[in-house]
Formats: sequence, structure tokens, C-alpha cells
Amino acid sequence: MVLKTFGWSFAVTALGLVAAVLFGGWEAFGIVAILSVLEISLSFDNAVVNAGILKKMNAFWQKIFLTVGILIAVFGMRLVFPVVIVAISAQLGPIEAVNLALNDQDRYQELVTDAHPAIAAFGGMFLLMIFLDFIFEDRDIKWLSWLERPLAKLGKVDMLSVCIALIVLLVSAMTFATKAHQHGGAHVDKAETVLLSGIAGLITYMIVGGLSGYFEDKLEEEEEREHEAEEEAERSGKPRSAVAMAGKAAFFMFLYLEVLDASFSFDGVIGAFAITNDIVLMALGLGIGAMYVRSLTVYLVRQGTLDEYVYLEHGAHYAIGALAMILLVTIQYEIPELVTGSIGVILIGWSFWSSVRRNRVLAAAEGKAETSDEKTEVSSGV
Repeated sequence: MVLKTFGWSFAVTALGLVAAVLFGGWEAFGIVAILSVLEISLSFDNAVVNAGILKKMNAFWQKIFLTVGILIAVFGMRLVFPVVIVAISAQLGPIEAVNLALNDQDRYQELVTDAHPAIAAFGGMFLLMIFLDFIFEDRDIKWLSWLERPLAKLGKVDMLSVCIALIVLLVSAMTFATKAHQHGGAHVDKAETVLLSGIAGLITYMIVGGLSGYFEDKLEEEEEREHEAEEEAERSGKPRSAVAMAGKAAFFMFLYLEVLDASFSFDGVIGAFAITNDIVLMALGLGIGAMYVRSLTVYLVRQGTLDEYVYLEHGAHYAIGALAMILLVTIQYEIPELVTGSIGVILIGWSFWSSVRRNRVLAAAEGKAETSDEKTEVSSGV
């Protein structure tokens, strides 16, 4: 099971590390290895949230997530995205931006640093909406019930998540964005940029998340129609593909996953510049890490981990909320990647331990119930 799920990740790791040695020697090897660990530690919560969505897809779309999805994640977000940022922010052509990334890495890093407020606002708002929609939903299973129960009641107010997100964005634009951090330690007013980018992130979430939610709600209807169509097709001798029937719903959930992954990757891409400004080494290291995050997502789904450890999703969403706020704070202040990664690991670790304790309590209660039933049978003479 492990080899089947992580096999491609192991292969990509080997190829990536060999390529790093050939490209820049053993120093490059070390940098790529560190970047890989950084990406995995920062994106573990991403894997948990992805698994909650991916478990609703069939095996075909899970495979698409690991193939087509990884191409988008590695080449799109870890290689093309940093170049696009520079091209847009510096008003350069794509070829000129690539040339800058390869031949003038110091200037390239400066431009990415200057574009950070826009990136942080976009990603921060997208992730904040994910967190708010989660905690305002009334769920059967509650982790921090003292907090989640009253928030679920507040969640009955229409558009509350959007209102809170806009308030957070406005406060961020009026505080952090007025003294946004730029290269060389300078601070400039980026309030307008942050507002526009944050609204763009909010709109992106509402469009993609809305479509995803709509088709997720329709998934049961699709499955019922699929079952009826298969029975009819069998009678006529022309079996119909299950993939085609569920394709529309799965496609929009897949699209939502890709946008979600893109938002999670912002902190990893930006954090990578603290280690290296070489675009090739960055793509290799973050690409290897992205492969493991993808494989871990599928592993969690196939093992049924989220069903067994029921608080993991809660911990991951709290980590998302923390990451969203951290991204907004980094518009003005620099926060070490170790802090960002540690908060996510602590929250997920806490939720995992809470799940283990819950399972133990339930097992003990079931054991007592079985013992009580046995005593009742003996005393009744059965």
C-alpha cells in the first residue's frame, strides 16, 4: 500500500536529487533536500483538507489528481507562478521574466518580495474563507465544542463569512498594508494593492468554491442516475462509463482542489526565497515536496484515516485559519517559516491526539457495554 501510493514520490525524489547534484553539486543537493522538507511541513494541513474532498471522488479522478494535478502543482505553482508574479508586478514580458529568473536571481528575488503583499492578500483571503465556512457550519462532530457550538449558531446568519473576511481585509489594508515590507527593508503604502488582491481572492473562492459545492450537492443525484443508466445500458448491451456520468461533479471538485493547492503553495514559494533564489533548485525542492503532499492525500483517503481520526479535519482547518492570518501579517512583518510550519504541525498533532483519546473512550464504553450485556445474559440464565 505504501509503495503503491508513494512510489512516484520516491522516484521523483531520487530523480530530483540527482538532477540537483548534476546542476550545482552537493550544495545544491542540500538545498533541494531542505526545500522538500519545508514544503511537506508547511503543506501537511493541505493534505488533510484535500483528503476530505478527494474521498468523495472515484478512483479515476483520484488518479487524475496524482497525474494531471501534480503537473499543475509542480510546473504551474512551483515554477511558472513565481515567474508570472514577476512578469505582472514588474510589467515584463514572459521571456524577459524567465531570463531574469535564470540570469539575475538577486533582482528576481527583489521583484518577488515587492509582489508579496498582493500574493499574501489573495492567498490569505482565499484560505480565510475556507476556515470561516468550516467553523460556521453546524457539524455533528465537534472538536472544541465550547467554541464551535456558538460559532455554528452564528453561522446561520447569511453571508457572515464574507462580511468577516471583508472586515479583516479592510483592517489589514489600513494597518499592515500602509507599511508593507519591501526588499532592502523599505516600507511602502500598498493599501490599494492589498484591497484589490484580497477582493480577487474572495471572488475566486466564491466562484470556484460555489461551483464545487453546487456539483458536490448534485453528486448523489449523479450517482443515482449512473446506477439507473448502467442497468438500462446492460439491458441494451451497451454499458455506459461511470467516469462519464460523474465527470461534471468530479471536474469541479478537482478544479476546487487545484485552486486550494495554489493558495496553500503561496507560503511555500515565498518561504523558499529565504533559502535560495535559484528558480531551478526551487522548482526541484518544492516539486518533490508537492509530490509527497499529493501522495499523502491519497494515502489518507485510501486508509480511511479521516474517518478513524475524526478531529484531523478540524485541526487542519484551524491551521488554515492560522496560515491565513499569518499571510496577512507578513504584508508588513517577516515571520520565520519555522513558526508558520510549527503552528500547523501543533494544531494537527493536537487534533490527532484528541481523536486517539476519543477512540479510546468509545472503545472503553463499548467494552463496558458488552461486559454488562454478558452479565445480564448470565443472570437471566440465557
